[in-house]
Amino acid sequence: MPVTVVDTIAAFRSTLDEARRTGHAVGLVPTMGYLHDGHLSLMARSKRECDLTAVTIFVNPLQFGANEDLSTYPRDLPRDVERCDAQGVDLILAPPVEEMYPEPVLTTVSVGELGLTMEGASRPTHFAGVSTVVAKLFNIAGPCRAYFGEKDYQQLAIVTRMARDLSFPITIVPCAIVREPDGLAMSSRNVYLTPEERAAAPVLHRALLAGAAAAVAGERDPQAAVDLVADIIRAEPLAQLDYAEVVVDGTVTRPDELHGAVRFVVAARFGTPRLLDNLAVQLPG
Repeated sequence: MPVTVVDTIAAFRSTLDEARRTGHAVGLVPTMGYLHDGHLSLMARSKRECDLTAVTIFVNPLQFGANEDLSTYPRDLPRDVERCDAQGVDLILAPPVEEMYPEPVLTTVSVGELGLTMEGASRPTHFAGVSTVVAKLFNIAGPCRAYFGEKDYQQLAIVTRMARDLSFPITIVPCAIVREPDGLAMSSRNVYLTPEERAAAPVLHRALLAGAAAAVAGERDPQAAVDLVADIIRAEPLAQLDYAEVVVDGTVTRPDELHGAVRFVVAARFGTPRLLDNLAVQLPG
């Protein structure tokens, strides 16, 4: 059957409620559209693990700050529907802004200390907007497995904690980053890159690999490892480093010493686009 596309909360909710009443497990893939192979990998996993796969396509204005790219964020709903249909997605919610926010939003979700560093320091209102729309989508969808990519690492950590703290009947399923052959993490914003910027952007992945290699080779000083990552990115003339960090995996906290499961995290601008990447590494101890 071709994918069903709805633009109202009521239609989406009733379809998923009926699926559960008939014993079907629901998988949810929240997106902002302009779907790439990373998104499709989330859908493919949901299809393997669930009876019904539902995708949301909504460019959420709450998570864009002043002078960010809300108005120019890439959108192509017909293309997205075709890509979902090819993946065997069952249901799409593609609501207009007035459906999601029929009146000014007075109630938002605070994520505390998890939203203060890295992305939160660069984009102070971002995670309140993300958490609010994800909480809303969880309430709309109901009990399900929700699939999130690891590329937006801090977002994943926040959504996972929010689901626990607020007792949502949701299982968060982290999914590995999907990369281009040269290592660049797939992102809807990659379309903004000029050819020169696109050639330079894989420096993020190379820098992460270097940081991880240093840690595996015995570097235990977090600052030294972060400095190595940052220096590699700064050496690329087209890259403007925003931050480089290493954290205990699953948190946003830098360890006192590199051991156990850690994750290197970076963000940088290449002209207009601001790109994120990260890499997990398992160390002794």
